[in-house]
Amino acid sequence: MTMVTSVVACTHPRPPTEQPTVVNPAATAPPVRSQPLPAPAAPAQPRLAAGPAQIADELVADERLLRDVRAPEHVLRCVARRQQMAYRTIGRHPEWDAIVRPRIAAELVAVYDLNITARRHLDALLTTEANSTLPAWRIIPPAPAEELLGHYREAEAASGVGWNYLAAVNLVETRLGSITGTSSAGAQGPMQFLPSTFAEHGAGGDIEDPRDAILAAGRYLAANGFVGDPDHALFRYNNSDDYVAAVRAYAAVLAADPRAFAGFYRWEVYYRTTAGDVVLPVGYERLSPVPVDEYVAAHPQ
Repeated sequence: MTMVTSVVACTHPRPPTEQPTVVNPAATAPPVRSQPLPAPAAPAQPRLAAGPAQIADELVADERLLRDVRAPEHVLRCVARRQQMAYRTIGRHPEWDAIVRPRIAAELVAVYDLNITARRHLDALLTTEANSTLPAWRIIPPAPAEELLGHYREAEAASGVGWNYLAAVNLVETRLGSITGTSSAGAQGPMQFLPSTFAEHGAGGDIEDPRDAILAAGRYLAANGFVGDPDHALFRYNNSDDYVAAVRAYAAVLAADPRAFAGFYRWEVYYRTTAGDVVLPVGYERLSPVPVDEYVAAHPQ
């Protein structure tokens, strides 16, 4: 297995470029073109503030906004994307810890620490060379949040596996079902089961169906002793201590504050490549691997 009640903008304003003084605008106006220039493509990734202290302050504001039930969807999505980028960036700069952590509001410190822990363990899983191609995947919207939460709760009631652990596995494996594709090991579906394993624990369901896959994950983890030893059961799901630590950290975030699911739900799919991390947005679909340089040229990051 394995394979974010104020106006918010996804990018931050930059100071305007200094303009030369124009004595006679008519004399310096560019020639009329027969065809308008195409509008520059918007970058796929959100832009963070300039330094670690500002990123920390922005993250605190975003975490609070994600917990505001009055915030409109377009704001939540924008803020969650920036929250995700902040955790990814801070996680990869441990030298910033002495600057960032003291600026995190007291009520958010525990959640912050867990998110950074998860991020660093996930990065530690990346032991192979970065890819020069993007995968033959399809990226789709996850099932509605209330449906997913209902499936996690149903699986918890049936198996004894905490809903928050099932959500964390779903998040790490396929970004809550956004990734549709077969892993290099042959795993499939939103919970990334090998077909043979799903045949044993899927109760005749559909490996690609979110409910069936989540219920099967509950059965699988329970069969591997989750109630008595969660770490052992998670290790059987994916044989990596870093995987276990990352899932436990995200599960602890949700246990401490279930409202954090609002951010996780709106996170995007990032893929590690030789050109850096690339966002694979909803609507991405490739039947075969595509050179990353070719994709990035058409989809600026």
